[in-house]
Amino acid sequence: MTQTRVFEHRTLLAHPRETVWGWMANPGALQRLNPPFASELVSGPTNGLAVGSETRLRIAAPGALGLFTGAADGFLRTVLPSAVTGRLPDAAAPRLPWLARHTAYEEGRMFRDEMVSGPLASWVHTHLFEDAAPGEADTADGRPGTVVLDRVEYALPAQSLLGRVPGVGGAASAKAHALFEAELRRQFAYRARVLAEDLDFHAAHPGPLTGGPRRTVAVTGAGGLIGTQLCALLTSGGHRVIRLVRDPRSVTGEDTTLWDPLRGTVDDRALGEADVVVNLAGEPIAGRFTPEHKEAVHASRVQGTRTLVDAIARLPQEDRPALVNGSAIGYYGADAGTGPFGSGLAEELEPGSDFLAGVVADWEAEARRAGELGVRVVTVRTGIVLSPAGGMLQQMLPLFLAGAGGPMATRGGKSHDGSPWVSWIGEDDIAGILAHAVLDDAVSGPYNGTAPEPVTAKEFARTLGSVLRRPSALPVPGFGPRLLLGAEGAAETVEADQKAVADRLLASGYAMRAPGLEDALRHALGR
Repeated sequence: MTQTRVFEHRTLLAHPRETVWGWMANPGALQRLNPPFASELVSGPTNGLAVGSETRLRIAAPGALGLFTGAADGFLRTVLPSAVTGRLPDAAAPRLPWLARHTAYEEGRMFRDEMVSGPLASWVHTHLFEDAAPGEADTADGRPGTVVLDRVEYALPAQSLLGRVPGVGGAASAKAHALFEAELRRQFAYRARVLAEDLDFHAAHPGPLTGGPRRTVAVTGAGGLIGTQLCALLTSGGHRVIRLVRDPRSVTGEDTTLWDPLRGTVDDRALGEADVVVNLAGEPIAGRFTPEHKEAVHASRVQGTRTLVDAIARLPQEDRPALVNGSAIGYYGADAGTGPFGSGLAEELEPGSDFLAGVVADWEAEARRAGELGVRVVTVRTGIVLSPAGGMLQQMLPLFLAGAGGPMATRGGKSHDGSPWVSWIGEDDIAGILAHAVLDDAVSGPYNGTAPEPVTAKEFARTLGSVLRRPSALPVPGFGPRLLLGAEGAAETVEADQKAVADRLLASGYAMRAPGLEDALRHALGR
């Protein structure tokens, strides 16, 4: 007989139970709670928290193995030509399918999901919601806070056989459970932090969850790394998101609609329903800077933004939505360093002169045209986003986890240690910054979407090595990035030297979730 064990995690929240329950019941909550270092949400929940609702996930191997294989697969799919990546099997990143079904539900009190198929012998997860004791976690208005108790009953595969191995069975079984529960603690600590910080964000930006107005937000690039989290953050707060997609197969209901940024077509009706449009669409920058790639990077951003602004212009004045447009710190130029005054790169500076700076300047110029139509325009100049699911961090992880990581050997930088400045931002923070721009009507103009504590490349490598418990002193030869990206591509991306400041963002009232690099990395990687 397979022995079932019980794991419990308790989360204390200074928010009333009806608010916590409402957040959990809203679309997007599961995406927000899903740790990127541990699993990938494939689909669902099909019917919210109701009995019978199903969710499909892909589960990574625990610990460093899962991080390594997932990051290596993501890196290959980013840097290799599409003709090659299209033939890569899903097994290149060994994640196991998981199907869960909700089997119990009590409004405001509990719900339960059970594994239907997956890598474990059994899994039953009961989510319990109770009022906190008086004084334990009171809300801002003095009401009782909430205790969320996650109770997991599980059995490991081949557990009964393992326990019967002569001489080592008991010890081996105990070790397997200890490792598995350590992984559960990592995941539930991540979930608890996201839940608390999302609730704090929505309390500071009143919406349906807290008795405030509901916004309708049209989003391009909704399926990307940042767009996925932004949409989930907004919908879990009760707001409506309309996703603008290019593939007809992705149109699944009233809240998805087609657009073609290069042909200049978009659903004017959908934009007319929106209070705000968020434009995050654009060809990925990673790749060799060939003339074709550079044209795709430029056209996808500039013509896409032009398509949206032209559509906004066709709408009656009273129906025109605000525009929150993507941008990047590439605006300042790859060699910007600390700026002309040595105090950091602030939003009022002129753009740089290299290729990416020109792309971003043209991109922002198209967005500013919407301001001439009498609508609010925000451009968010995003830094290096920290996530194991994509971007620079994903590309660095395999080397660091193999013990061969270190600072990139570059042309040098203008920092105190001679290496380039790295202006970074946590994945949850960039989603929060964009949502802040959507929901706060006082936010207008350009903002650096970066953390307030930029670091040098050497400091970044040292901190990542410490978080992963791997060496990080050996410089990584620069020929690797140049081989993959070409000299121009490497110079403007991995070798870029940019120290952006976040003063204007913080002054707007945004509360940074992870202002320090070590904390941001530990959260993103479950360390």
